[in-house]
Amino acid sequence: PPAPPAPSEPRDKPSQSYIALISTAILSSPEKKLLLSDIYQWIMDNYPYFKNKEKSWRNSVRHNLSLNECFVKAGRSDNGKGHFWAIHPANLEDFSKGDYHRRRARR
Repeated sequence: PPAPPAPSEPRDKPSQSYIALISTAILSSPEKKLLLSDIYQWIMDNYPYFKNKEKSWRNSVRHNLSLNECFVKAGRSDNGKGHFWAIHPANLEDFSKGDYHRRRARR
């Protein structure tokens, strides 16, 4: 997948939606799935804006993962602490092309 566009200043909030940030993080992983903590870390590593912010943005990440059908749980971690998150197969092609428009997964 394409590298995420960098904000003009590290302090600037990214223009991408949370769906786009989460999807790009997941697509950047070799297995195409990440633990919640790994999604947080990827966002902070790629968007310094979030490093110094209050942790409330993490609620938005959890909210988007739980409520958007484009994200699915993909098994428990080896240590049993948390689930992997992946992109629903019906959304994978669009998200891989950078099209993150909100839509219901075609199940």
